[in-house]
Amino acid sequence: QVQLVESGGGLVQPGGSLMLSCAASGSIVSVNSMGWYRQTAGKERELVATITNDHSTNYADSVKGRFTISRDNAKNTVYLQMNRLKPEDTAVYYCKALVVKPGPGSPMYQYWGQGTQVTVSS
Repeated sequence: QVQLVESGGGLVQPGGSLMLSCAASGSIVSVNSMGWYRQTAGKERELVATITNDHSTNYADSVKGRFTISRDNAKNTVYLQMNRLKPEDTAVYYCKALVVKPGPGSPMYQYWGQGTQVTVSS
């Protein structure tokens, strides 16, 4: 099986910073794209940022210039550095990974982490 374990959430004041981490482990040949999404109560999960295995990145307009996504391919880990946080960034943040597993045809599967709460409040 494959597990995504997230860490780094918490409570921070407006203007502060947090770094989230997500490590993929288990039966993995390689990890293709990885990303962060967030969700608040009553709303659909939305994209925050994604990164490919060659480090190409994509950001939601609302976080451009404040958040930075990066990854360590050797550790199958993705990071999200969040700076200048705003109250509207408050959400549960989820990690997603597209994982190539062992087997004929190199099957690829999508996995989600369990989510980590980020609260921006004074």
